[in-house]
Amino acid sequence: MSVFSGMSRPMKAAGVVLVGVAIVAAVIGGITALGGGNGSNEAGPSGTSTQPGTPGGTSAPSSGTSSTPPSTSASPSSPVPPPSTSPAPGGATSAPPGQSGQPGQPGQPGGDQQASNKWVTVRVFNNSTIKGLADRAADDFRNGGWNVNEVSNYSQGIIPTTTAYYRPGTDEEAAAKQLAQEFDIKAEPRFEGIQSASPGVIVIVTKEYQSGHKGS
Repeated sequence: MSVFSGMSRPMKAAGVVLVGVAIVAAVIGGITALGGGNGSNEAGPSGTSTQPGTPGGTSAPSSGTSSTPPSTSASPSSPVPPPSTSPAPGGATSAPPGQSGQPGQPGQPGGDQQASNKWVTVRVFNNSTIKGLADRAADDFRNGGWNVNEVSNYSQGIIPTTTAYYRPGTDEEAAAKQLAQEFDIKAEPRFEGIQSASPGVIVIVTKEYQSGHKGS
């Protein structure tokens, strides 16, 4: 016997509608229950979202961290040692190119050049009251290798100190300066009173002259 037996036609229609509504509700409820399990895992652990393109949801590394080990700087190049001078036979070091290292060369005063000045004539004059002072000085100069060919007196004036006089621009200049250095006296150009005297270095000796070779 049907559940709708004994009901009037309107009641039957209403019952059919209610049954249909219940069926539709059951279908919708089943669909909802089945679809609810797919949306629960959209967020990562502790709510952390995953980076796009990162497999397995692994967070992207920090931009300030580098996995590449720091490169080691190149070691500085070793300095090149200066060229050493090769010793010459006998243990002496050879001179650099362009320098002979021999005495007496131009621009390099040595024994030969100094000796070459001593051929210049030297004349010695006494300007003091000390007898024989010019002779003593002349002997000192000769012992030093100088070419003394006249010894006399000078009485035309008073000379303040023993001086070797020369004519500028001649061989007398270098000779007078060397003689003055060796015997610790002065060297000056000739003054007016002896300008016209014979060629050669003129040494006028005064009382303070000390005998002996003073130069190095």
